[in-house]
Formats: sequence, structure tokens, C-alpha cells
Amino acid sequence: MGGVVLDEGPAGVKAPDGGWGWAVLTGCFVITGFSYAFPKAVSVFFKELIHEFDVGYSDTAWISSILLAMLYGTGPLCSVLVNRFGCRPVMMVGGLFASLGMVLASFATSIIHLYICIGVITGLGLALNFQPSLIMLNRYFSEKRPLANGLAAAGSPVALCCLSPLGQYLQFQYGWRGGFMILGGILLNCCACGALMRPLLPPPKAPKDAEGEVKEIQEENPQPAKKTKLLDFSVFRDRGFLIYTVAASVMVLGLFVPPVFVVSYAKELGNADTKSALLLTTLGFVDMFARPLCGVIAGLKWVRPRCVYLFSFAMIFNGVTDIVGSQATDYPGLVLFCIFFGISYGMVGALQFEVLMAIVGTEKFSSAIGLVLLMEAIAVLVGPPGAGRLLDATKNYMYVFLLAGCEVVVAAFIIALGNFFCLKKKQDQEPEARLEMAVSACEKEGLNHEETGSEEGPETQNEDEGKTAGPQEKTVNGLAGEIDGEVKPENGV
Repeated sequence: MGGVVLDEGPAGVKAPDGGWGWAVLTGCFVITGFSYAFPKAVSVFFKELIHEFDVGYSDTAWISSILLAMLYGTGPLCSVLVNRFGCRPVMMVGGLFASLGMVLASFATSIIHLYICIGVITGLGLALNFQPSLIMLNRYFSEKRPLANGLAAAGSPVALCCLSPLGQYLQFQYGWRGGFMILGGILLNCCACGALMRPLLPPPKAPKDAEGEVKEIQEENPQPAKKTKLLDFSVFRDRGFLIYTVAASVMVLGLFVPPVFVVSYAKELGNADTKSALLLTTLGFVDMFARPLCGVIAGLKWVRPRCVYLFSFAMIFNGVTDIVGSQATDYPGLVLFCIFFGISYGMVGALQFEVLMAIVGTEKFSSAIGLVLLMEAIAVLVGPPGAGRLLDATKNYMYVFLLAGCEVVVAAFIIALGNFFCLKKKQDQEPEARLEMAVSACEKEGLNHEETGSEEGPETQNEDEGKTAGPQEKTVNGLAGEIDGEVKPENGV
């Protein structure tokens, strides 16, 4: 989608697709769980906070809203810091901020203090961990990246199933102040996850032959060092990125609405509180297995080039589930809705960042994800409150679920039709895109035969010029000639 991007790591380092990458994946799993589940886990303390500070439920709900707004809205700031200082130091500082915010919140004397401590400070800390962890995951995985994204995304439902009961236990044993203090200590694990984000090592220097030809060529043609932009706005010139950003923003308007209202919907139908809350547990349990399974499917050879259409299907599946679920009139119907919603929600969660990585590549991903999260932050703040206003006006949950489903389906058509018509047409009209695809394929082939090529020594391209050309370069030139209408034999490059 959006053309093929040379997905090289820093300084041309090849993604290892394993090794220390599994440690990075573990850290990303934990960080993703904290980032998405913590705003919901904090809501366990809301009832006690209402009595403590004599405020309404809507006042306490702003704590989670501000936290989510910081998580999404500080995306560009995180991109700048990562491009300036690197992922590891940013994540470790973010872990300190996340922990400090909860510790300070345990001494709060007003609801405003909680807005600042939990919403702003802890929210900023989680944001400084979430985005860099995805960037490092993108650098360490290439071939196995869909599976890695699916496994990392599974951290969200796993953490939700663990943190919510833990919050209830801490509130019962230690009160909300003691609970916040202990949760602050748990968030220090973000620092440990940040320490796992070891930068990729540069490749070893090319071996020198008997005559020192490789060294001479490197000295005669030095490669200029790339200057990293703190925030690369050139991604907006990528048509695929623009389509993805618009579709993701529309999708977020309705994606998070059903989990917020499904418990209230069950209570409205006359079900007990504990029985209604079990719906979220069912949703999270199904979601837990759907994300890694979808990552495996997305990594299949015949599926991965069409991953954007699988993403579109997942959104249509999610939207249709909302629309059909709006007609549920009893508890078994809501359970069935939560099962299918958990499957589709997990598919969307596993694919959303994989598709973005495929669009922009490693080099621009740190800037792209920050800008996308900023756009989604607006939708996150508008979506659930807008659905609440609709519920207040109609007094019927059916319209809330119908609206959410339609918004997600519209987003699916935006990204699918935009990819099919705009980007396919662009690639057909621009031979450069085909040449770039050829270069990407041949670079990959060259990396696989790197050790064999270094043992045989460099091959000469032209005896008069004395330039070095390996088998990878010859294949690229041959494919380039084919694209231009001049098929050049490989041995005659």
C-alpha cells in the first residue's frame, strides 16, 4: 500500500527477526497492556473517588479521558524525542513519569490533582513508552512482523483481565490511596521494558581482499551521513499514508464505543451488575486469542501483500457485528455479540500498526505513528461522548451501536477503495514504483547471499572502469533494464 518502502533499520541494519527481538517483543507486550488497559483499570476506583471528593461520575470519567488524550495526542512529541534521543532513554524516562504520576495521585486532595497526576503525568509516561516500543518492534522484525504485532497487541486484553481484578483487590485491602501507590510501583516495570530496547548493532565492515579494492572504493565514494529529521512531515506526500490516516480517524470514532456501553446496555435489559460485567471478560478473553491468530494469518505469503484488504475485512466484520448486535434483546444475544466483537476487535488491533508499518517503512515510522495518533486523539475524544449525547437524546442503545457500526464500515470502505483505485493506478502510471519493488526484492536476495558473495570476492562490472559490482547490483540493473523495455542479460551488466 502506498508503494513499496525499503524497510531498512538504522544504518542499513537488517532486522534479525528473532534473537534479542523476542526480548523486545516481551517488553512491547507489557507496554501495550499497560497503555490500553490502565485507563480502564483506574475506573475501578471511581466510586470511592466520588465519595471522597463529592463529585459526579462524569467528573471522575475525565481522569480516563485525559489519560487517553495524552496517550494519543502526544504522538508528535514522542516522535521528536525518539528521533533525537533514541527509544531506550525515552522509554525509561517515560516509566519514571508513569510511576511518579500514580504515586503523587495517592496524596491528592482534590479531583483536579488527579487530573494532573494520573491524566497528564501518567498519561505522558505511558505515551513515552507505547510509541517507542512499536518503533523498536518494527526495527527488530521484518519477515515475522505480522506475528510480532499480533503477539504484542495481545498484551491489551491480557493486562485488562489482570489489572481490573487487581485494582478491585487493592481498593478493598488498602483503599484508593494505597492502591494508587502500589500501581505506581507496578508501572516502574516500564523502565525495565525500556532497558530491553537495545539498539541494533551496525553491520560488520566488508572484508578486504588482497589488493584492498573494497577499501579504495569506499574511500573514493564516501556515503554522506543521513540527517534524521525530528518530525518528518514528508509522509503527508504519501497517498497511502493520507488514506490510512483518514480511515483510521473515522474508524476510531466508533471502534471504542461498544465496549464502553455494552455493560450499561445489559443492565438496561434487566441483568445484574456482576452478570453484566462478565460480558467484558468474555470480550477480553476472545480478544486475547484473536490477536496472535490474526498475526499468524497476516504473515502468510499470499496474505501479507494484501494485508490492507484483510484489515478492511476486519473493520467490516467489526462494523457489521455492531449493527447486528444493536438488535439484541436478551443476555444470550449480548454474549454472542461480545464473542464476535472480540474476534473482530482483536483482528483490527493486530493489523492497524502492521498496515501503517507496511506503508511508510522503518525510516519514517517514528514520525508517521506520532502524526496518526494525534489525528486519532481527536476522534477518541469525540467518539464516546458523541455516542453518549445520542443516547441521552434517544434513550435507546440501539442507535448508539448502529452509529458505531456505520462509522467503522465507512472507514473500511475508505481504506479498501482508496487502496484499490488511487494507489493501484498510481503504481501503474509510475514505473519508478516497479523499479523500487525490484530493488527491494533484490536487496533482500542479496542479504540472504551476503556470506556467499563475500567468500567469492567482488565481481567486476567493467574492466576499463575497474568498478565493483556484486550479484545483487547486477540483478537490480537487469530488472531495471527490463522495466525500461531493454532486457539486459545478467552476465553482461
